[in-house]
Amino acid sequence: MTDVNIAEITAGLFEKNAAEADAAVILGSGLGDFADSLTDRIDIPYSDIKGMPEVTVVGHSGTIHYGKSGGKRVLAFGGRFHSYEGHGMDVSLCLVRIVHELGIKKLIISNAAGGVSTRLETGDLMLISDFMSPGYAYSYRGVPKSNVRYDIKSLRPKILQLAAENGIPLQHGTYFYVKGPTYETKAEVRAYRAMGADVVGMSTAPEMLEATRLGISCIGISLVTNMATGVNTGKLDHSEVKETAESRKEDFARFVNKLIQSDI
Repeated sequence: MTDVNIAEITAGLFEKNAAEADAAVILGSGLGDFADSLTDRIDIPYSDIKGMPEVTVVGHSGTIHYGKSGGKRVLAFGGRFHSYEGHGMDVSLCLVRIVHELGIKKLIISNAAGGVSTRLETGDLMLISDFMSPGYAYSYRGVPKSNVRYDIKSLRPKILQLAAENGIPLQHGTYFYVKGPTYETKAEVRAYRAMGADVVGMSTAPEMLEATRLGISCIGISLVTNMATGVNTGKLDHSEVKETAESRKEDFARFVNKLIQSDI
């Protein structure tokens, strides 16, 4: 099913005493500072783990962070592998498969996304209630997405309440997955909005589907780092992603830590 040797990678994590965890986090572009919130932390470059693919995208450190959030042990991946980089699903989904191989039952997946809905603003955190795609592959060949249903309806009220109790504004909505790597046209954004999309991005949805298929409890969080083409004026630039992530990194880290420490 996969050309990535998951067993080899997990063996490397055991060798570095960074394998046993209560929760895992996949960190999106510009969100790597979450690692600073962990205590008793060790940092392991992907390049130090035999078999681990190489990270090439700006804003992804390519580092595994292993530490504690309260009394919970956490494995955080500072970088993912996108289809637009030329990776097949075996590579794009390898982080989720590593989490599964390690027996970790809670996974939080984050991303930097473009705002499509006019009810959202740059800097908003959004719980992913659902996702859709214009037809790009979500999963491995032979594993139809129709056989798996991601459903967070029962958890959504608890997650929104947790955010409210901790003074963290949290939106919720639908993530529209595109392969990328280019920003969308104005016409595409209008079409996505008409279809019910709230944000658009180039990751996460395949990871969430694979986590669900493997029986991992999964929560997706988008940080709206820019408004998509045509939603407002101005030229889109990747530097805006980093600037917005910097402005919300404390709220993001606090919320993710609350999720890790909760029984959700």
